[in-house]
Amino acid sequence: MNKSIFLAATLAAASFTLGCHSDKPHDYGRQRPPVDQLDPRDRGLQSKDVVNASDDMTMDLLAVPELNASDHRWTVVFTGVRNETVSARQNLDIFVSRMKSNIARQGRDRIQIIANRDTFHDVQNRELEQERDDFQQGSRKPAAGPAGTQPDFALEAVARDLPNRGTNFYSIEFHLVDLRTREEVWTNSYEVRVAN
Repeated sequence: MNKSIFLAATLAAASFTLGCHSDKPHDYGRQRPPVDQLDPRDRGLQSKDVVNASDDMTMDLLAVPELNASDHRWTVVFTGVRNETVSARQNLDIFVSRMKSNIARQGRDRIQIIANRDTFHDVQNRELEQERDDFQQGSRKPAAGPAGTQPDFALEAVARDLPNRGTNFYSIEFHLVDLRTREEVWTNSYEVRVAN
C-alpha cells in the first residue's frame, strides 16, 4: 500500500513537472511580448513607438550629407526629451536614450557621444578622490584630470500631443543643434495616432 501511494505521488509529480515545462514557452510569450509589436492591453505610446522612432531617426541622422562629408567626427551631447504633452510628468527620455544607443553602435565612426555636463560633474564629484588640503587654505576639489571634450552639437527632442475623445495624436520632434551657431543642422519628427 505504501508503495502504491509512493508510485502515485511520483507519477503525479512527474506529470505536473511535464505540464509546467510544456506551458513555459507559452507563458514566456505572454510575459515577454515582442517590443516591436503593439499590445492590445495597452494604450498611448508603446514600446513599438520607441523602437520605430529611434530606428527611423537614427537612420535619417546618419544619412545627413554634412555629417558624411565631414573630415572629423561630430561631438554630440544628448539632452533628453522635453515633454509638452498633457501627461507632461511622464518621462519620455527613453526615445532619445535608445537613439543614443543606436548611434553608438551604427555611427561611432562619424559621431562621438559626449556625456551630459551636469550628469558628468555629479558622477565626477562623487567618484574622484579629493585633493588633500592639509593647511585648509582652499576648498577641497576633485583631483586634476584631462580636459574634457566640448560638444559641437546637442540632440534634443520635444514631445507634443493633440488629445481627442477616442484618440491622441503624438508628435515627437528631434533636433540636432549646432552649439556655436544655434543652427538646427538636422530635424525630423515621429508622428503616431493612438487610441485613448
